[in-house]
Amino acid sequence: MTRSTTDPYHAVRHFSAAPWPGPRGELVRLTSDAVESIIAPADGCRLVSLRAFGHELLRQWDPERRAFQYGSFPMIPWVGRLDCGILRYQRREYHLPVNKPPHALHGMACFGPWQQQGVGSFSYRLDDPWPWPGTVTQTFDVLADGLATTLTVTSDEATFPAAAGWHPWFRRQLDEAHGPDQALQIDVMPGWQEEAGADELPTGRRISPRPGPWDDCFGFGGTMSATLRWPGSVQMEMTSDGSFMTLFTVPKDAACVEPLTGPPNGVNTQPRLVTPDNPLTITTTWLLRDLSGTCL
Repeated sequence: MTRSTTDPYHAVRHFSAAPWPGPRGELVRLTSDAVESIIAPADGCRLVSLRAFGHELLRQWDPERRAFQYGSFPMIPWVGRLDCGILRYQRREYHLPVNKPPHALHGMACFGPWQQQGVGSFSYRLDDPWPWPGTVTQTFDVLADGLATTLTVTSDEATFPAAAGWHPWFRRQLDEAHGPDQALQIDVMPGWQEEAGADELPTGRRISPRPGPWDDCFGFGGTMSATLRWPGSVQMEMTSDGSFMTLFTVPKDAACVEPLTGPPNGVNTQPRLVTPDNPLTITTTWLLRDLSGTCL
């Protein structure tokens, strides 16, 4: 069946900056006393809102936003840039849609709607253009003091390389009245930085972390961790059992802190193999604290 080029799912496969309609379809709300999360299954199973202590933490959609520019969306079954859209495995090349030339960007989460399986649980079928059938499950668990999210990639029958992670956009300022001293601060202590080449892909060389601003991937000897602080408002302790993180701090209005199982193009350079008996799983936990004087 031929898809219309006006279909946003089809369009974003081929051009990452194609017009995107934003959150659509039924929204799913999960709440605790202090935290509210809103998920849009038809919008790449994206977390479109995360409110804590009365503050919206995520960059919101507006008509100028594109598919990869708001909320917090999962990246599966590869993360970041895939070298020229080519996945190399067992002496074969598999060509995936190049949507940000010369690379394929951010996986397949936005290629179609996800299905709700239960409270806070959603699934997506891996099929064309991905070479191997499988399923991705994303679960959200709203805690009294935060949010825990898990991605699991399973295979129907084949063995294949995969990677997974999230691309959250955090607002720099939580309130228009806030001054520069209340803007987002990010504290991290990675073990190394992945050196980036002229093609914006990691070269494979690990270097000492350099000062920002960043559009770079970092590695940790164990689990990934970062502290995000909006002084006088909210603090987030982000952890993940993934051992990589991309930081994107170039935009003036938002910054990205991305928990990952591996670096961009890692399905080629540092593959994690998925089998029917050995799924790929990554969890990230975002613990939140009120800095205005009222603690959980």
